[in-house]
Amino acid sequence: METIVALATPPGRGGIGVVRLSGSDARPIAERVLGAALGPARVATLRKLLDPVLVTYFVAPHSYTGEDVVEISCHGAPVILGHTVERCVAAGARLARPGEFTLRAMMHGRLDLPQAEAVRDLIHAETLYQARVAARQVEGSVARVVRPVKEQLLELIALLEAGIDFAEDDVSVAPAAEILRRLEPIACETDRLARSFAYGRLVQGGVTLAIVGRPNVGKSSLFNRLLEQERAIVTEIPGTTRDLVAETASLGGIPVRFVDTAGIRKGQDRVEVLGIERSLQAMADADLTMVVLDGSVALTADDEQILERAARQGRHLVVLNKADLEPGTEQEGLRVSAQTGLGVEEVREAILTAIGHAAANELEAPFITSLRQAELLRTTAEALGRAREATSNGVPHEMLLLDLYEALWALDAVTGATTADDILNRIFSTFCIGK
Repeated sequence: METIVALATPPGRGGIGVVRLSGSDARPIAERVLGAALGPARVATLRKLLDPVLVTYFVAPHSYTGEDVVEISCHGAPVILGHTVERCVAAGARLARPGEFTLRAMMHGRLDLPQAEAVRDLIHAETLYQARVAARQVEGSVARVVRPVKEQLLELIALLEAGIDFAEDDVSVAPAAEILRRLEPIACETDRLARSFAYGRLVQGGVTLAIVGRPNVGKSSLFNRLLEQERAIVTEIPGTTRDLVAETASLGGIPVRFVDTAGIRKGQDRVEVLGIERSLQAMADADLTMVVLDGSVALTADDEQILERAARQGRHLVVLNKADLEPGTEQEGLRVSAQTGLGVEEVREAILTAIGHAAANELEAPFITSLRQAELLRTTAEALGRAREATSNGVPHEMLLLDLYEALWALDAVTGATTADDILNRIFSTFCIGK
């Protein structure tokens, strides 16, 4: 296998940058580039290139990729790092493709496919919670959950295969009740994992929350309070916000994109009408809508229309702002004062509850964050569903096994055991060059 080279740290200027070589010729190539022998394995040694560099040699299989690896730590000037990579290429290495280091780690058994995908998620994590979830998956949490399900399925397949080989007088070795008993826990756990992606998708991709309401109810003030910064302009003049203002913040470890919108009412001019149209579109596109009302006055016709639209579109929260004033409506909702901060923490908690945040149960109930894994688990769940129906209808075991093998194939593909090369290439093409 060719020896590859790439910058293993982010491009740009920094105090230090690392150039990584991986492959059977990593050591001789590095020695040619440096003009000196490397030191002992796993010991950083000082060598000279354009300037002093620290070089560390890792012997296969005790390296990230499972191959011989040399890492050259240089001063982080792009010209120095680029020169080091060019020297390595001239000495016989090939430039690494995106994700190729991690692909080789998987091919040499250092990682399974879910762990490799989690490496990418860990690199792209924006919040500590995302990083914790990805780190847990790098440690093999997905495989640990899938492995016992796969073992139970293999035992059932083996039982049915044996029944076909040794059945006498058309008497089944495994009665239908026994098959259904064995299928039940496999199907339940597979279905749970597949459904967990609904939450895992939010953890991985974040949530968009649109803050809507009629003008001058305090949307922008609440927006600023939730962000804990003066991001939106706030005045007592109705209709100050004419366009969408968006900012992302971490809420319970989930990236939440807060979108402040123009006040929804009958537009006064062309610019305001365009702003209101964008508000309605943001409301339709959001994962969650927060309807802000002025809790110190009775509801208006505009308020009623906004509440009706939010109810039709799905998940929404109702927030009654100006709780520092005397209440003027019996409308139910969270009472908050953007002016004083009263109730803001309760609003944050309500947002997390509305999106199904389950951080507290994270370790007890692992969830799926990969669309690829979720689709394969759904395939397994569907195949198992057909197998249960076939068993109840007395379908011959030879036919039943077709569904069970389909379920097994999909489970194998979750961990990469039977994944085709083109799928691997598509997954690892989303990695950065240095990974």
